[in-house]
Amino acid sequence: MARPVEFDENKVLTNAMEQFWKEGYEASSVQKLLDCTGINRGTLYNSFGDKDTFFKSCIDQYNKIVGKQIAASLKNDKLNAWDAIEGYFDEAVTNISNKHRSMGCLLVNSVCESINYDKEIRKVVRASLAPIRKAIVGRLKEAHKSRKMKKGVSVEFAAEVLMNTLYGLRVNSRDGKNPRQLKELIKFTLASLQS
Repeated sequence: MARPVEFDENKVLTNAMEQFWKEGYEASSVQKLLDCTGINRGTLYNSFGDKDTFFKSCIDQYNKIVGKQIAASLKNDKLNAWDAIEGYFDEAVTNISNKHRSMGCLLVNSVCESINYDKEIRKVVRASLAPIRKAIVGRLKEAHKSRKMKKGVSVEFAAEVLMNTLYGLRVNSRDGKNPRQLKELIKFTLASLQS
């Protein structure tokens, strides 16, 4: 009877996630994934499925990070709307490790690359961005209701501005902007939406 393969699933998924995050879906060959995870081809296919399925598992792993960032900021009832939104940008962009900041965002990177892969993966990536937008919209509704949003700016438009800013910040961080520069961009954007 064959002995079951032993590995730390969380570590394997984290290492593979970072490989996809750094180099993208297309450039992350199965061999690169094997090299970074330390598992063999049989274990990869038996435990995680094909490359597409493995990528989806890595997106789920990344979504856990995003969920923690949302919980610490946008879902934090102790913060007012604008402090929660600024807190999210801090959690997601400026207060992360230099290594992760320099890689941008797995989701944004994947959206930029998604033209190259199938509709199912594109759907998974875009669906992963939806909870961020939903949480931002919730806090913007709160700001709008309490008249803390600039007159004439709708919640939907403000959400689009903030999501666009998030995408841009992720690209800028990957391009080498430092946390201070990113923070200035965040503060300017938020000030343009507040009353």
